[in-house]
Amino acid sequence: MSKVEALTVAPPSPQYLAWLARERRGYFIVRATQLGLLAVLLLLWEVLPKALIVNPVLTSYPSALWPTFLDLLKSTPQQASILTHTWATVLATVLGFTGAMVLGTAVAAALWWWKTLYQVLDPYLVVANAMPKTAFVPIFYIWLGATLSIYGMSLAISVFITILMIYSGFQGIDPNKIKLAQTFGATKGQILRKVVLPGSVPTLLAALKVNAGLSLVGVVVGEFQSANLGLGYLIQYGAQIFKMNIVMTGVTILAVVSSVMYLAISWLETAVMRRR
Repeated sequence: MSKVEALTVAPPSPQYLAWLARERRGYFIVRATQLGLLAVLLLLWEVLPKALIVNPVLTSYPSALWPTFLDLLKSTPQQASILTHTWATVLATVLGFTGAMVLGTAVAAALWWWKTLYQVLDPYLVVANAMPKTAFVPIFYIWLGATLSIYGMSLAISVFITILMIYSGFQGIDPNKIKLAQTFGATKGQILRKVVLPGSVPTLLAALKVNAGLSLVGVVVGEFQSANLGLGYLIQYGAQIFKMNIVMTGVTILAVVSSVMYLAISWLETAVMRRR
């Protein structure tokens, strides 16, 4: 028997086991607290309107959401199914934040490549990012039409913060790594592809998380103004006919969509960081 085969794995120390138990306990406490807060919120939402402490006409009830959802599943000539509305919103959101990521990364790379270009555009990017994008809704509607204006809002509301975030990540790359690559004769393009972009993966993932929410906001705002399809349109329609059940069902589905997107991006982040 060799020395390697004779080696035995030492059992975990009591300190490590105690630390592991604390970590697990902390995880379950956090999850239990999150579920508890959600349960309290739903309970108050159900009880306060029924006790007439809050006007039920303005809030609806959680117990009314499921019957409303089932009713909205039915498609009529006047109204599409709620699944169709949800798909329209999700599709526009995905296209919006995908476009923002691609365009934002390309512009950030150009700003990193040409420092003078960044010095020229920096104040304009800051002002464009600070402007309330909802002011552009009627402009986009006139320029792009009813459908494309929704995609335009989704892109406009997220692309500027994407450029600033990714460029900041590019600037945060360790300069010693860049100098080392230059020492080995790397071109600027090779430095961008092999040093700057791989080193900015955490920033890209953070921008993706931000974009998912911002793009959804842009889509819903655009649907408020001009769409005849989507959750934003459905919420607006419910408010116009004063049916809060429809409004709150649409808002709840938006919350579910946001949660699913967050979980998907978190899974992607975990998978990418594990490979690094």
